[in-house]
Amino acid sequence: MSDPAATLSNERLRLTLALRDWLVGEARDIANPNVILEGLSLKLRDAGVPIDQAVSAVELRHAERAANARIWEFGSPAREHLYGHDRGSEATGRRPLAEAHRLNQWVFSWLPDLPDDTYDIVPALKAAGYTQHIAVPVVLPNGMHNGFTFATRAPNGFSDEDIAVLRSIVPTLAALQEILALRRVMREVMRMYVGNEPHLRILSGDVRRGEVLRIRAAILFADMRDFTGITSHLSEEAATALVNDYYDCVVPPIDERGGEVLKFMGDGILAIFRAGEDSGSEACLRAFAAARAGLLRVARHNEESNIRFGVGIALHFGNAAFGNVGSGARLDYTVIGRDVNLASRLADLCSELGEGLLLSDIFQSHLSEQELRELGAFSLKGVADAQTVFAPVGP
Repeated sequence: MSDPAATLSNERLRLTLALRDWLVGEARDIANPNVILEGLSLKLRDAGVPIDQAVSAVELRHAERAANARIWEFGSPAREHLYGHDRGSEATGRRPLAEAHRLNQWVFSWLPDLPDDTYDIVPALKAAGYTQHIAVPVVLPNGMHNGFTFATRAPNGFSDEDIAVLRSIVPTLAALQEILALRRVMREVMRMYVGNEPHLRILSGDVRRGEVLRIRAAILFADMRDFTGITSHLSEEAATALVNDYYDCVVPPIDERGGEVLKFMGDGILAIFRAGEDSGSEACLRAFAAARAGLLRVARHNEESNIRFGVGIALHFGNAAFGNVGSGARLDYTVIGRDVNLASRLADLCSELGEGLLLSDIFQSHLSEQELRELGAFSLKGVADAQTVFAPVGP
C-alpha cells in the first residue's frame, strides 16, 4: 500500500516526515503522555491540519481502572480521564471509536448533518462548534483495543490533504501508543501483584535469585479467623467476595499510612512499614495506627453485613531480608527472616488468646505513652525463647 504522504506538496511532505521522525525519536523519551499528545497536535497544526481536538484512548490492565482517555483541545493542555470497570454509559455508550472498531475502519462524521442521537458525543461536539470528527481504531498485538480521534472546527472540515497527513502518521503514532501502553501495563501489573518497591527493583534489573536487601521495619501479619469454617457453606464466588471485603477493611489503612503490602496468602496479609533513620518509633506508630484502623473497619463491616468475620493482627519490629527467592526461572519477591516468622506465629496466637491485636515486646518498646496491657510470656512455634506479648487496653 502506497504512503499517503506521497500525494502531499513538498512543504507538507517535509513537515509530515519530520513529525513521523519526532514520534519514533524524541517523543519516545517524553515521560508524560499528555505532553506527547499536545506536541503531536501542535505539530499537526504546523503541518496545516486544522486539529482542534485530539483524543488518545487506551485500554488498561489495572485492578480498578478499565481504560483512559487523554484529551487535548486547542488552547489548553492535554488532560487524562480515567474509566472504572463499572464505568457504564459514560464510556460504553455509542461512540464513533467503538463503531470504528466494529467496522475495523476509520469513521468520518460530518457533524452539521449528523442526528444528535447517532453517537452520544454528538450534541457536545456540535455545541462546542466542531464540524468534523474522525475515529481511528488501533488494535495492539495483545488484543488491547485502543485508538485516536481527531476533530476540527474548520468550516469545511478536514481536506483530502489533511486526511492524507493523518493517514501517513497514524501507523507511526499507533506504534508509539503501543510502546507507551505496554510500558504502562508492565508497570501497573507488576505494581498490582508484587507491590511498589519490588516492582521498581525488578524493572531496574534486580531479578537474580538470592539478591536481597536488608531492611529494618515494623512487620504486620493479619489473618481472618476460622476462614475455612465461615466459607464452608459459601459458593466460590461468595467466598472470594468475602475475602475481598476483608482485604478492603485491612489494606487501605496500611496504604494510607505508608505501609507496603507484600503478600496476600489466602486469608493472610503480610505488610511492612520501613524504619527511617530514627529508632523505628515512627514506623511502629504508623503500623499500630493502621492495625487499629483496620480492626475498626472490620467492626463496622460486621455491623452492616450478614456474614461476619474476626481478624487477628500481629505487630513486630525487626530485621528482614527483602529480595528474590525461588527456583530456576520462577522467583518471588518477598521478605524472609526470623522476625518475619515471629510476626507470623504471633498472629496465630491472636485466636488462641481471643485478641484482635497483639504486639511483641520489641514493638511495644517503640511506642511511647500508649495504653497497653501485658498478657504474659508465651512459647511460639519455631521461636526459641518465650515472647512477652502485649495488647491494647481499649477494644
